[in-house]
Amino acid sequence: MRSNAKSRQMKMRPGEVLIDCLDPIEDTKGNNGEKGRLLVTNLRIIWHSIVLPRVNLSVGYNCFVSTTTRTANSKLRGQTEALYILTKCNNTRFEFIFTNVVPGSPRLFASVIAVHRAYETSKMYRELKLRCALIQNKQLRLLPKEQVYDKINGVWNLSSDQGNLGTFFVTNVRVVWHANMNDSFNVSIPYLQIRSVKIRDSKFGLALVIESSQATGGYVLGFKIDPVEKLEGTAKEIKSLHQVFSVNPIFGVDYEMEEKPQQLEDLTVEQIQDDVEIEADEQTDAFVAYFADGNKQQDREPVFSEELGLAIEKLKDGFTLQGLWEVMG
Repeated sequence: MRSNAKSRQMKMRPGEVLIDCLDPIEDTKGNNGEKGRLLVTNLRIIWHSIVLPRVNLSVGYNCFVSTTTRTANSKLRGQTEALYILTKCNNTRFEFIFTNVVPGSPRLFASVIAVHRAYETSKMYRELKLRCALIQNKQLRLLPKEQVYDKINGVWNLSSDQGNLGTFFVTNVRVVWHANMNDSFNVSIPYLQIRSVKIRDSKFGLALVIESSQATGGYVLGFKIDPVEKLEGTAKEIKSLHQVFSVNPIFGVDYEMEEKPQQLEDLTVEQIQDDVEIEADEQTDAFVAYFADGNKQQDREPVFSEELGLAIEKLKDGFTLQGLWEVMG
């Protein structure tokens, strides 16, 4: 999640596609009464003020917890139905409320909810998976737009002392291995999560070693491929496909609107540099306005805080004083 980001940080990354553009949309919780534009891509939603583009939000679908529609109090529309998005980032929950200023238009709800659903159902493209339903009739169950470049029989997974004999697949999206005796004993490693591909010596001899990103736990997976020429060829092929994928990644989020939106570059307004000086000792966290506290009607009971040495309002379940300080810091 980002707030009030610079224009270069709002630009789309390789593989990111603009799916819908909604205008005008109000950020009802953080900028009530402000007309803005909501951009829906295959990876995130972006809202920015039309008058002041530097006032903006960028929220990735990976932070989404839930999306619902409820009544909100908008300065532009009054009491009206709005899109509520509950998110979680660094163990802190935030709530975003967006209202379509144009009456009677359900497009805001349809676009965001549908694209988020497409994101949730395509995690195989982006996440390392263990023991999943990957194999059917000894063949890899292909994802949309996935192509198999190589299938190697007799590959040993070196995760145990004895090793496990199985089959190795190399595709344009990921590498997959499964045990021959048990199809459910498998691993799927998308290129998006591969940190390095090397050939290293092991107690089983030379082996293909794939290290995953820290975001997936930093797994180090070893595979024994014979002969050495095939091992070297496979390592070279995976490195090459990984480089190609990095230039033009496939995230697997496929959703198209009937009306094609303009390109993001055409919708971006150049930010004007204000002639003001910002004092460093008066920093505020823009996300404080979006702190999720449910539909709070009244204050919770006071309790004594040993940490602060005074009485405070009882915290909601799952929240800590340390976490609140991190939001404010």
